[in-house]
Amino acid sequence: MKFLVDECLSPDLVAVARDRGFSQSTHVTWLGLMSRKDWTIVQRAVDNGYVLVTNNTTDFTPLVGRQDVHAGLVCLNAAPGLMSLEAQTALFEHALDELAGEEPVNEVVEITLTDDQTVKTDRYSWPPDFSKE
Repeated sequence: MKFLVDECLSPDLVAVARDRGFSQSTHVTWLGLMSRKDWTIVQRAVDNGYVLVTNNTTDFTPLVGRQDVHAGLVCLNAAPGLMSLEAQTALFEHALDELAGEEPVNEVVEITLTDDQTVKTDRYSWPPDFSKE
């Protein structure tokens, strides 16, 4: 598994991933994708098998949902005013613990820091697989 960290998050998260054994992880700015359209970033993640890490759930979830197969989407969310570097790192570490080394193929993992400083985890298939219902 390898992670592509979006420019809205710190490149320090790449070091967290690499320290956990995901040595091919990188940041969008290091791939020359800074200020590129979201769909370009999603396509790069899909084409290269990256789990995309962002805090932009609203924009990226629909884009990833258009793909037949994707390596996964990790969304780090925080209540207004709480998304510090420390929070990003803690949320990403929580996401890595949630994944436990299992690739989130066609899944979204949302890790959210709420107003009351609790962490909420949601993991679901994306796009939804209605054939299993």
